[in-house]
Amino acid sequence: MVIAGAGVAALVAGSLTLSTANAAEDSAPTLKTLSTASASKLASKLTSDLKGDAGSYYDAKAKKLVVNVTDQAAKEKVEAAGAEAKVVQHTMAQLESVKDSLTKDDVIGTSRAVDVKSNKVVITADKTVKGAKLAKLKKQAAAQGSKVELKRSAGKFTTKIAGGDAINGDGGRCSLGFNVTLDGKPAFLTAGHCTTAIASWSEEEGGPEIAKSGDGKFPGNDFGIASYTAEVDHPSEVDLYNGSTQKITAAAEAEVGQKVTRSGSTTQVHDGTVKAVDASVTYPEGTVDGLIQTDVCAEPGDSGGSLFAEDKAIGLTSGGSGDCSAGGETFFQPVPAALEALGAQLP
Repeated sequence: MVIAGAGVAALVAGSLTLSTANAAEDSAPTLKTLSTASASKLASKLTSDLKGDAGSYYDAKAKKLVVNVTDQAAKEKVEAAGAEAKVVQHTMAQLESVKDSLTKDDVIGTSRAVDVKSNKVVITADKTVKGAKLAKLKKQAAAQGSKVELKRSAGKFTTKIAGGDAINGDGGRCSLGFNVTLDGKPAFLTAGHCTTAIASWSEEEGGPEIAKSGDGKFPGNDFGIASYTAEVDHPSEVDLYNGSTQKITAAAEAEVGQKVTRSGSTTQVHDGTVKAVDASVTYPEGTVDGLIQTDVCAEPGDSGGSLFAEDKAIGLTSGGSGDCSAGGETFFQPVPAALEALGAQLP
């Protein structure tokens, strides 16, 4: 509409309108074209400096950083740094406080996450949440006004026991996340709900043992580690199920809007986008906090599998709803937090 209006004015006012338009262009903020990594660095710098941090996200299509702000001074600072400023109502501190209060109820079949793009806390209730529990959620959401939105999921939130390559044990199959070292010895990361339920792992069902489960945590978090007991190759790579692999060189935090890829032994490789970070989801076994929420699909057996962005290890498949036919949403345990808690390192 603005471009069309300027064009009509130019027909009438000639060079006067043209010079005015040029002046406006010269004063307009210049957006930087950014990679995910450079956007993440700029976001960290800006949000730490801004009073009343309201969050940020990466627009992968436009390759730009969008930073939420709550006042004019912050808007000007963000634009001067080459990012897009979006004026919103609520700070991250306000939204995270609301999310934490909602998480205390731990209704099975629900998740809570701050949606930076909408500047709201989104409560998602799966198909099992009905009657009095659903009515309570609706009342809680209404009480928070514009800070909260309630959504429904057509599926059921479950962990995905059934990453990369398959690992089998008594009672289930999971997926290997990432090969690591623990005290200088080879090991691998997978989901905590896998290692807390299964003690010994093999490459094939009923095959010889290749690893034993070590430390793990679930619920609360969802990470675990298993140490290799057999002489097997353990490269720092993810299986792409097309005869090739993706080399992994480091771990990284997820960014909202980031394009990511998941590899798992049931559904193999699927892509998607990070929708939220620091999400909480309540499975039948309990609540897990600090998760990455995505629109990547997963199915039973994909648990523990790799979430990555190019050569960076991002997450371990935890659970979610839906499947890879109808679609769904999947939550991931962040890899950096798992490595730190377990004292492990990528090779």
